[in-house]
Amino acid sequence: MRKVLGIGNALVDVMTRLKDDSIIENLGFTRGSMNLVDNEKSAEIKKTTAEFITSMESGGSAANTIHGLAKLHIETGFIGATAEDTMGEIFKKDMKSAGVKTYLSLKDDDTGTAIAMISPDSERTFATHLGAAEKLVAKDLDIKIFRNYDILYLEGYIINNMELIETACKYAREEGLKIAIDMASFNVVEAFRNDFKYIIKNYVDIIFANEQEAEKFTGNNANEALKKMSGMCEIAVIKTGAEGSMVRNGNEMVKADAIDVECIDTTGAGDLYASGFLFGLANNAPLDKCGYLGSLLASYVIQVIGPKINTDKWPKIREEINEILE
Repeated sequence: MRKVLGIGNALVDVMTRLKDDSIIENLGFTRGSMNLVDNEKSAEIKKTTAEFITSMESGGSAANTIHGLAKLHIETGFIGATAEDTMGEIFKKDMKSAGVKTYLSLKDDDTGTAIAMISPDSERTFATHLGAAEKLVAKDLDIKIFRNYDILYLEGYIINNMELIETACKYAREEGLKIAIDMASFNVVEAFRNDFKYIIKNYVDIIFANEQEAEKFTGNNANEALKKMSGMCEIAVIKTGAEGSMVRNGNEMVKADAIDVECIDTTGAGDLYASGFLFGLANNAPLDKCGYLGSLLASYVIQVIGPKINTDKWPKIREEINEILE
């Protein structure tokens, strides 16, 4: 079984369910987008949404995926940056309790937070204050860490720091790791399309994207985008929401259906899909089963608020997965 190392923004997710979209509109945000805000704006949003029910846990795209893999008893590690504060402790304890080995650089700033504003129809809009997370730099990386793993998982949100992401890719290549990247958010892809193309062309083996991200990246609909993306890497995955996902490896294309459950909150669906898919890949499962395992984990996380599957569900999930792989 292969080991997986993630690198990304170490954040604490503050999950907030809204009664309607008026707050999102008043803030000038686009529904479903990820918006970077400063500390002052983050505090304002927290104050504005204080009347609503919230929960807090470790977050950040790659961290969620790695957390899910650890719950499946894959050996995992996570590289990120936090501060010596309450939020930093929440992040570290949550990851370690799942079994993740953390490589956290401590920075002189607040630990980053991602306020997830959840609309009544389960769409979520993020206001993210990166804080210490964005102070992770290339010189914080140690090539010796990479020697202990087989797959490097990158989150697209760190694409704005090309020195960091390229150094991680170079270390991974030197140590023989496969490299996977999730494309983060459609507005991030739109802003950094050329950077994504450079990193993917030169280093990436596996791409994860949803339909919007794939369209922004290639200028094509999902089917054509999948063909283009598969020509740039070994495996291309496009998540198509309620329709499941499409996976292409060279000329082989498979589809994985979504699993019909009541959707409460879509936060973490893409991240946990990647956990399931990479678990299958780490166990040498065929692509259709990898896709199905992605759908399975996504189906569990959308039934709860936040990016984590309830702890009591994991034994059943592991049983289901063992049966599928057998």
